[in-house]
Amino acid sequence: MAGVTDRAAPDLPDAAGPTVADLSEDGLLARIFPHLPAGDRTLLGPGDDAAVLAAPDGRFVVSTDVLVEGRHFRRAWSTGEDVGWRAAMQNLADVAAMGARPTAIVVSLVVPADLPVTWVEGLARGLGAACSTVGAGVVGGDLSGGDLVVVAVTVHGDLGGAAPVLRSGARPGDVVALAGTVGRSAAGLALLDAGCPDVDPAVVAVHRRPQPPLAAGPAAAVGGATAMLDVSDGLLRDGARLAAASGVVIDLGDPADVLADDLAAVAGAAAAVAAEPVAWVLGGGEDHGLLATFPAGVVLPAGFRQVGVVREPGVDREAGTVLVGGARSGVRSGWEHFRG
Repeated sequence: MAGVTDRAAPDLPDAAGPTVADLSEDGLLARIFPHLPAGDRTLLGPGDDAAVLAAPDGRFVVSTDVLVEGRHFRRAWSTGEDVGWRAAMQNLADVAAMGARPTAIVVSLVVPADLPVTWVEGLARGLGAACSTVGAGVVGGDLSGGDLVVVAVTVHGDLGGAAPVLRSGARPGDVVALAGTVGRSAAGLALLDAGCPDVDPAVVAVHRRPQPPLAAGPAAAVGGATAMLDVSDGLLRDGARLAAASGVVIDLGDPADVLADDLAAVAGAAAAVAAEPVAWVLGGGEDHGLLATFPAGVVLPAGFRQVGVVREPGVDREAGTVLVGGARSGVRSGWEHFRG
């Protein structure tokens, strides 16, 4: 998961009214709950010590992720709704990448005492709006005080009787396919960092509120996907993770061909900040597209496009290598959480 690397003084767009310190914990929860959907698998929602969810498959998929103020977002750049949407979507995408349908999330929230309550309500609306796109519920969580806003989300999903799609199933000869976009979130972040978001509001919107192709995950499972993952840290880095887990080499096609639409979408932003579009498209994260492999000859599910092929490891290309047009790329391969 990519992010910002320093903290800017917040210029809050939703700072009116009382702060968190003006309410009790129960009072703050009373402001949050009305914005949260129950979800169609929720038997018992917030209010008790734990929620109860239906799991008709007998298994459930679970993942967790965290957003830290100053590291992954700035309140000067994003409203509470933006942060809530992002926090939910990056977790929903992880479940979709297993071939499952998201059913519910729980949220742990750390907030400073001087944070406006309206910002927290916005966060709840963003969480709820994102979850409502797939019928998932927001069924509980925890609140604590701290110096920065921290949003930790745990998501659950249902496999619907199918086997999970792992990272380790790709085989030589498979085709590599991508659902969703790459590069736009990185472009939006660059424009925000440069102080010129108006150059391309569309890519800034993707950074603030990514649009993962959530329905494509279960469709890929039904369509015979052999391996899949969420592209959260960049196409090269996440592609290498899939290749390493499967013991194969991934050979992406020429970006000017297979990723032409993505390059065109970030060209204006790149010109504005003197960046290379291909660096964002290959190395930028947080669009949360799905990278999958399928047997050769399979008709790709709706939303997927072929971007490469899976090859055998060789003397000059060990397992876990990602090639671009048959050669190693010089593009920096994605976000490092402890180096930026």
